[in-house]
Amino acid sequence: MGEERKFTDLKIGDVNNVWFEYDRQNDILYINFGYDIEDADESILTENDVVVRIKNGRVVSLTVFDFAKRVNLE
Repeated sequence: MGEERKFTDLKIGDVNNVWFEYDRQNDILYINFGYDIEDADESILTENDVVVRIKNGRVVSLTVFDFAKRVNLE
């Protein structure tokens, strides 16, 4: 079994260029750190259905599924 990555070891990408995109039809919030969407070295699906995309030890984006349900917008 492989070693589980600790999120506390990660750095956030470019916090000066954070942008959001919401897909209302599929209820998905995309949070990106940087000017562009970067390719990731790895993606981790957390137990609460958030995908953390990582490149060179830094988080380049988050994908939050069922966003409206989480913030009671339904």
